[in-house]
Amino acid sequence: MHDNIDASRTDTSADRFTSSPFFAALTRALARRGMRLEDVCDINNPVARRLLAEYGAMFLAADDVLVPPVCVFRGEAEVAEFQARARAQAGLIDDVTIELQPAALAALVAARVEAQAAGFRLTPRGGAEAARRSYADTVRLWASRVEPALEHWLAQERLTTNEAAEVCALAPPAQVAAILALEARGLFCSKDFSKSILYSVAAPGASQHLALVAFDVAEFTNPSVRATLARHGWFQTVRSDLPHFTFLGAREQDLPDLGLERVGEHGQTFWLPAVS
Repeated sequence: MHDNIDASRTDTSADRFTSSPFFAALTRALARRGMRLEDVCDINNPVARRLLAEYGAMFLAADDVLVPPVCVFRGEAEVAEFQARARAQAGLIDDVTIELQPAALAALVAARVEAQAAGFRLTPRGGAEAARRSYADTVRLWASRVEPALEHWLAQERLTTNEAAEVCALAPPAQVAAILALEARGLFCSKDFSKSILYSVAAPGASQHLALVAFDVAEFTNPSVRATLARHGWFQTVRSDLPHFTFLGAREQDLPDLGLERVGEHGQTFWLPAVS
């Protein structure tokens, strides 16, 4: 199943993308902010287009959320500048300091209050990294998937030593393209090597955690937790990333009008950019 999903989303053409409900909604959402899609993402670049299709739901967030100026940050300086403009606020959850945009943090705190009143927990998964991340964090997490995957496919004799070394030597933007090219050959780089790396970890610079609108939830398997988060504008928008929630600040019934489509997977509901 994952193979078919990955292939269709990798091969999304520019024409197909621009005729999608997500593209129309995204163009409107950016225009409302005085932004142009061509300045945010080069959709003629298949890798940039793929990353926007996977993580672009954050650009549809409510007006009290600052969206990134680009779909992929190019380095630490760009990320730090954006996070400063986004006015990250800190909150303490179970002795863990997490940082989010003000509207996202306020909604999360409200969801936690509701959860506690109902007798269940809503806590961060993975410490402070459950929320704010740096560019270096995204590079490190990416490498934590790429390096074992290359070793795996070397052991399976699906890659040569030279091919693996060449991929390892690439800078992040080129390496992302190279990994997606390997996945088009069926050499998937998620933790279990069965699906795209993009459903396991974001490409360097593309993570919603950099935008301070993402939170990884320890109790993601609890349907009451998911429903409570949804009532406060938090939704799962990255396919197969089960603990990951994105703050959109919208009502669930309005998400289709925002260019998102409902997809059920692993017993959970994901709201994904409608590009396929």
